[in-house]
Formats: sequence, C-alpha cells, structure tokens
Amino acid sequence: MKWNKYTIKTVSGAEDVISAILADLGVQGVEIEDKQPLTEQEKQQMFVDILPELPEDDGVAYVNFYLEPGEDNETVLRRICREMEELRAFMEIGEGSIARSETEDKDWINNWKQYFKQFYVDDILIIPSWEETKEEDRDKMIIHMDPGTAFGTGMHETTQLCIRQLKKYVKPGMELLDVGTGSGILSIIALKLGAAHALGTDLDPCAVPAVEDNKAANGIAPGDFTMLIGNIIDDETVQQTAGRERYDLVTANILADVLIPLTPVVGRHLKPGGIYITSGILDVKELEVREAVEAAGFTVLEVTRQGEWVSITARK
Repeated sequence: MKWNKYTIKTVSGAEDVISAILADLGVQGVEIEDKQPLTEQEKQQMFVDILPELPEDDGVAYVNFYLEPGEDNETVLRRICREMEELRAFMEIGEGSIARSETEDKDWINNWKQYFKQFYVDDILIIPSWEETKEEDRDKMIIHMDPGTAFGTGMHETTQLCIRQLKKYVKPGMELLDVGTGSGILSIIALKLGAAHALGTDLDPCAVPAVEDNKAANGIAPGDFTMLIGNIIDDETVQQTAGRERYDLVTANILADVLIPLTPVVGRHLKPGGIYITSGILDVKELEVREAVEAAGFTVLEVTRQGEWVSITARK
C-alpha cells in the first residue's frame, strides 16, 4: 500500500511540541529523525543489542508523519500549517517547512538487519540467518540467530556474560529453565553445550515464532526446547507447568528490578545444588541483586562484569 509521507523540517527543541500538535489533530504516530546523542540513561533504558552510530548533532530535526491517500489530507495539512505558524510566535521551530513524498509500507522488522553481522563470543560464532557460514568457520560452534522482534542477538554485554557462564556450568543431560528467553539464544547455546532440555518463559508472544525459527535454524529437535508465555513470578499456571525442583540450571537475563522479585521464585524450580545465572544488572544495582540472591538462600559463586553490566552466578 502506498502512503503520503509528510516531513516537517524543524529543530530538535521543537520536535516534542510538534508531535503533540499532530496527535491533537488526529495524526496517529510520528517518526522523528535527529542527531541528538543518546544519554547513558537512555541507552540503559533501551536495553538493546545494537545501538546506531550517529553523526554530530546539528540541531536540525525532521518530524515525519503518514496519511492514507484521500481528499481530507489537504484539510489536515492546512490545519497543521496554521498550527505551525502560531507555534512560531512562541518558540523557535527552524525552517518549519512541510515536504510531501510517497512511500510504500516499510519493512520495519527487517530494517535493523543491516547492523547485525556475524561475530564471536569467545569461541562461539553467532551468525545471522541471512549470512553464509565461511568455510574456515565450519568446525566451530555456530549459532544461527534471527531474533525477529524478540530480544537477543548475543551482541549485548548482558547476553555475552550469560553465554560465558553457560560455557562454565552446563553439563551433559542438564535441565535448563530460561526466564525471559526472547530469541532463545541462551537455551540454544546450552543445548549445543550438552543440556538435555530447555524450557523458556517470556511475556512477549513474539518470542514464540522467534524461538521456533531459531530452533529450526540450529537443528534443535522440537521437544528439546519448549516455551511458555506468561510471568513466572506470579502466574501459577506457568509455575505449575514449569515444575518444582526440576532444573539443574536457571538463566535470567533481565533487568535488576525484575530479578529481585524473580529470585525467590527461581529457588522453587531449581534442584538443590542447582546453578542460577543472572544478568541484565547495571553495576549500580549489583548490591541490591546480590542481597536478594543471598536472602533467597543462594550462595554467590561468581560476579562477572562487562562494561557497566554485571552477572551474578549462584548455587541453591
């Protein structure tokens, strides 16, 4: 389907106000392009694998919005132009021009793929599903990964911390519980390292097709890696399905504020002596998570770090 795309050229200080004006006029959703650098807090809150490299900020911003072709568009545009001129009397909006173009539906899900290339986590090679394995890499442990809309390519520090701990603690025949499984990367690596079965839980239904695709890409048998959608912290159905004292190892690559209430629940699912690998912990939250882990009856075995992120590994 073709859409009419309109681009308002403005300044970064006005983009929020202009977005609010568009919303008031019934425009459903806008796209902002600027060169403002992300703050450290924003990077932490995003918790994404791939952050773009941006050019130097020049103060210019573009606010894009889309309208279906129709006779009412001109009426909407006249109202927007009038609102922009009124806004100019109160604040700097830069050029304030509106340019029109035509665009096809965008493939938003696939646009990020240009940033995801194959890479190593120590001796494990992680390859996007759309790239070919090089001949010289065929004897290495290779993980084919396409996260789709689920979290987890392996590029984020928190995921890499978990991967390194899995390499240390996975033993043949182990049962794994992967809380917040996302793309399934941790479970797939654990199975490749010799685990017998993995159960993944996630809140996002998008994790289900992502996991199925990645299982198939890595030759994981359907019954070796199963999925539950729901919050294991308070969903009794998920808890009962997961089972008590069933797992040799639990991974939880989630933010600290979730790990704190999750940890006592994890203790019910781990076998005595089982291993609990956490990650997603900013260094400023390390002490809080460690205290929660110890309060739940775990013995801390290791604390590992990468950048500003921390992983705590403990034994029940």
